[in-house]
Amino acid sequence: MKNYLEFEKDIKTLEDEMELLKNPGNQSISEVDTNKIKSTQDQINSKLKSIYANLNSWQKTQVARHEDRPRASFYIRKIFNNFTPLAGDRYFGDDQSVTTGFGLINEKSVLVIGQEKGEDLNTRIEKNFGMMSPEGYRKCIRLMKLADRFKIPIITFIDTPGAYPGIGAEQRGQASAIAHSIECCMSLKVPNISVIIGEGGSGGAIALASSNKVIMLENSIYSVISPEGCASILWRDPGKSLEAAEAMKLSAQDLLKLGVIDDIISEPLGGAHRNHDEIAHNLKSTILENINYFESMRPEEIFDHRKNKFLKIGRGGGFAKMSVNGETGLEYKEPITLKFKRILTINKYILFALSLAIIASIFALLY
Repeated sequence: MKNYLEFEKDIKTLEDEMELLKNPGNQSISEVDTNKIKSTQDQINSKLKSIYANLNSWQKTQVARHEDRPRASFYIRKIFNNFTPLAGDRYFGDDQSVTTGFGLINEKSVLVIGQEKGEDLNTRIEKNFGMMSPEGYRKCIRLMKLADRFKIPIITFIDTPGAYPGIGAEQRGQASAIAHSIECCMSLKVPNISVIIGEGGSGGAIALASSNKVIMLENSIYSVISPEGCASILWRDPGKSLEAAEAMKLSAQDLLKLGVIDDIISEPLGGAHRNHDEIAHNLKSTILENINYFESMRPEEIFDHRKNKFLKIGRGGGFAKMSVNGETGLEYKEPITLKFKRILTINKYILFALSLAIIASIFALLY
């Protein structure tokens, strides 16, 4: 049974009408009104196109959390061959909220990491609604280091509201596990490509999305906190989720403009949950394209690419590679306005004294 969001009521009405037209009870197939079916389908497509072209940030959040949206396990089955799952962090246990293993994509070996929310109530409980514990991050670190040793690219599917905040997770070193996961991602000499397929929330997402390429599906979200959590903190009112979502710039389109992500994958008409096969095909093409992009790069170049990417985020002039005594480094290009302001701040007392001297000299000449 299909699930519909609040703003999809008109589409539900039309699709219910379509089902009645396709199943006219005891009437013969010749009595099915094909023209009416075609007309209704055109109306559905038109409505979907209109609605999904004008989604606000809160509606995109709802689409990103849609119950029928494809999960990481679906993409793993659809995109990769000979997938061999691996489990355990070798310290505490295994975390069911993240699926890890090696597989093939067009005969190329890759490490696949997929955060899992689950597809029904039972699997959601089993996978803790996609909220990873320390052992999950340590499992990923173990396998990322293994992939780095054997020069195997890493593909990560991000779909989590955040890391698990329970007392057990904190006692087992949740913050430390997230920090070490970010450190591991940033230190890799093999390309790592992260795709946010649904909800990318807080440190739980960034722990695995510190990658050479961060790519988002068109209707996915990526933020430091959920809109509800932000509204609760700022306004003490979870009902202001729309205002929070708009202010946080959590949509793929906003984040691409800010330079936080690198690319957006288009979703089928009406969202990824309406055509699983099409979105899987689009996702596979993008992954292959990005793997090929890094094939000719040396390990040091891959490392520098990732480092440069994150250093540029939020910087006025950005960072650029330079050569100092034959060594490769990074130099900050300070914008002229900031440079002028800095010089004024540093030399403010000298400039003040010079100003007084000039004024005194002018007065002396005049009088």
